[in-house]
Amino acid sequence: MSALGPIGRLGRWSAVHARTVFLLWAVVVVGLGILAPRVEHALSGAGWEDSGSESVAARELIQQNFAGNSSSALMVVLQSDDLTVGDPAFAATIDRTEAILRSDDRVASVTPPQEGATISADGRTAIVMAGSAEGPMEMVRAADDLKGELRDASTGGVSVNLTGASGMWSDFNEANREAMVRSELISWPVTLAILVLAFGALVAAGLPLLLTILGLASSAGALFIASQMFEVSIWAMNFALMFALALGIDYALFIVARFRGSLFGSGRPVLDAVGETMDTAGKAVLFSGITVLISLSAVMLVPSPAFRSMALGIMISVTFILVATLTLLPAVLGKLGPKVDKFALPWAHSGEHRSKRFAAWAERLWRRPLLYGVPALVALVALSIPVLNLTTGMPSIKVVPAEDSSRTGYEQVTAAFGPGAPGTLQLVGPADGMQEAAELAAADPGIARALPPQPGEGGLALVQAVPTTGPSDPATGDTIDRLRGTLPGDVMVGGAAAENHDLAAVLETYTPIVIGIVLVLGFLLLIVALQAPIVAAIGVLTSLLATGAAFGVATLIFQDGHLSGLLGFESQGFLNAWGPVFFFAMIFAISMDYTVFLLSSAKEHWDRSHDAKEAAIGGMAHSGRVILAAAAVMVAVFFTFALSGPLPPKEMGVILGVAVLLDALLVRLLLVPVALRLAGRWAWWRPEWLHRVLPEVRFGH
Repeated sequence: MSALGPIGRLGRWSAVHARTVFLLWAVVVVGLGILAPRVEHALSGAGWEDSGSESVAARELIQQNFAGNSSSALMVVLQSDDLTVGDPAFAATIDRTEAILRSDDRVASVTPPQEGATISADGRTAIVMAGSAEGPMEMVRAADDLKGELRDASTGGVSVNLTGASGMWSDFNEANREAMVRSELISWPVTLAILVLAFGALVAAGLPLLLTILGLASSAGALFIASQMFEVSIWAMNFALMFALALGIDYALFIVARFRGSLFGSGRPVLDAVGETMDTAGKAVLFSGITVLISLSAVMLVPSPAFRSMALGIMISVTFILVATLTLLPAVLGKLGPKVDKFALPWAHSGEHRSKRFAAWAERLWRRPLLYGVPALVALVALSIPVLNLTTGMPSIKVVPAEDSSRTGYEQVTAAFGPGAPGTLQLVGPADGMQEAAELAAADPGIARALPPQPGEGGLALVQAVPTTGPSDPATGDTIDRLRGTLPGDVMVGGAAAENHDLAAVLETYTPIVIGIVLVLGFLLLIVALQAPIVAAIGVLTSLLATGAAFGVATLIFQDGHLSGLLGFESQGFLNAWGPVFFFAMIFAISMDYTVFLLSSAKEHWDRSHDAKEAAIGGMAHSGRVILAAAAVMVAVFFTFALSGPLPPKEMGVILGVAVLLDALLVRLLLVPVALRLAGRWAWWRPEWLHRVLPEVRFGH
């Protein structure tokens, strides 16, 4: 057996010292797994903000100087069809509501309903405000704890509902958690069934799930530790779960398929088979994992706690899965040896690493590339065209289930006080200038009314300005921008609607930056891995096609409302603003995962034969089945999220599921082989200066 590279040596060492590897992983998993059950309660539900924005600065000023009545304050709506605030039953319900709020230490102050401000003209709707003593994250948890007790306070024909930003995020996070649980219950058995079909043996099919479970337990424990140092969004755990499942399956499929081919097909001893597997497929997995980490690290540039912690959660899970694939999996394979095929199905072909069917498909593409390539390209471009009309916005109340308190309260406030009342703007500045600010705001065509200045501490005053349009209406964003251009420079515009507007603006700024960085870094990494700029460009550009098509489909479904009845959601008229930047990074990471598998296999054949045809056909023959099986699992997992829960998980499930489906069927298994055929030997051209600069990377053995 020829000399192994560093990844091959690591894999062989892990197989030889399997007990040591098992012990080390047991320590890691048990140590972090003990913390895993506590992670859900430690993670936060807010953090959707631009940390450096004017609105966040305004919130902090209001929080400190106005008894906590910032955008994080709790808004409790009392409404009756028959009674008014002057009736004893209504007044008693207000008293109970105020007592419940005062009983929580996270409430800094309680403001009863005020005539002309928080009592409707007909007297049948009233608002109790509870100032926040903690930050936005903790106030979402306060809403979690209080909303049930407040709803139970509804008596005598008076309903009580907790709403506002904290209440909305509380209800959304709860619905999201329930959706995730339902999706997991559906996806796990589907995943196992697909894996059994792909591997043809129960033991081999269980290995990806082993990696996933270990990765999830370790990631959850690590996220709990991270949450003790800084705020981590609960979405970080959701995405970590999905990526641990997706990549654990991807990597194990690639490694185990190569191991079985080496062990049964080539007849090598177990340790030699492990070493060869990790020296070839293991190296491809390493490059794939690094590509995923690079893609997600670019999201960390967005100055929003939610975005950064979500990216961190995925990166943690990918790191654990990657390390386990490179150490624990070869140790398990070394111990199992031929037993990896135990409980094999009758049709399983253990040693068939090279698929005859995929080789025949690649031969067909080589003979008639334009016949297959042109329709695929036209289809992807056609699906991408709707992206030109894509609009984005921050989530509206429509992301919350219709029966939840925050949505009920929101609708009651809208009916009683006007569409802009749930998104009331907060103007804060020096007290001596706030009367002028109130008059300027009241004169703006986008403001329905501005309340008199409310004095606070530190020589400041606060003006509540109610827009004429709802919080998610683009016109409200225009109003915010006009006010900032009209008001004195020392007056800041805040409130939940302004915070959403500022986050949407910063996302619009950072989206092209993140996309550009992801593309450039992905291209550079492929050049290092494949040693050829043209084939690296093919990998990146074809990944863009699948991404554009997925967002085109998302535009048709979520912005235009097609299939909304089938999928069970109410269209907001736009795609949620975090979609383009965050989902792009996720899609590109997954797409590059398949790219590395396919092109590393093609490079292995090129290095051996220097025959462009053998590289294209051999790459497809040795990786096509794995890519198809991995894609089938991912599509099944992602589409389960599309069928359950509130709107954002549906967006995520549809966009990612469509992207993987298109990427596997039309890009990796069709367009890339066609591009290799058209490029011929030029695909693998490497200029001399690049040869001198790059380290030598070979996937062959």
